[in-house]
Amino acid sequence: MQAMEIKNLYDLGETMAAPLFLGAVYPWEVLGKISDFIRQLGKSLPEDRFERRGEDVWVAKSAKVAQSACLNGPCIVDEEAEIRHCAFVRGSALIGKGAVVGNSTELKNVILFNKVQVPHYNYVGDSILGFKAHMGAGSITSNVKSDKTLVTVKGCGEPVETGLKKFGAMLGDGVEVGCNSVLCPGTVIGKNTNVYPLSRVRGFIPQDSIYKNQGEVVRKR
Repeated sequence: MQAMEIKNLYDLGETMAAPLFLGAVYPWEVLGKISDFIRQLGKSLPEDRFERRGEDVWVAKSAKVAQSACLNGPCIVDEEAEIRHCAFVRGSALIGKGAVVGNSTELKNVILFNKVQVPHYNYVGDSILGFKAHMGAGSITSNVKSDKTLVTVKGCGEPVETGLKKFGAMLGDGVEVGCNSVLCPGTVIGKNTNVYPLSRVRGFIPQDSIYKNQGEVVRKR
């Protein structure tokens, strides 16, 4: 259970969302608070470094946003981030410093820590991606179970009932997800773990591991 705690997954010095996590133990506890947090934080951002673009949308002046990208609020794009052609931010998204949101990538109710890359045809919903986490082309988070029941996190001791219907994936710092992988609802991946391409991932995967397939997870050497 401790391996899934915020302190063991994330360096909170690598996101302007650090205050959001105060008082929480597990990262999914803050999913329902992202929207309000962004609205409050946006109002406090310095005007010499950020500009407001529409309702509840704040974009750093050093960020690059393609004309074809769609940004819906509440949304913050931090400094030196890059939002590429036809990216679709549905709302409730905090995009960290130097992060990349790429072609046809869709974001909804997410925190992307600094230097996160979701650069090619990704869907990331109701999820938190840690510092320098990377999702390969076509990899997605599935955030609702097919039977619409509440999400339970399994694989780290006793199952943890989250009380959430919508819960994508919690990726620790430095996680690498291979191309065309699907992260099922309630996936939690520890720091510096690699996921093979074409994987279907469910439950908790320990840090410093290589996920080859369900039931075959090895430690990095």
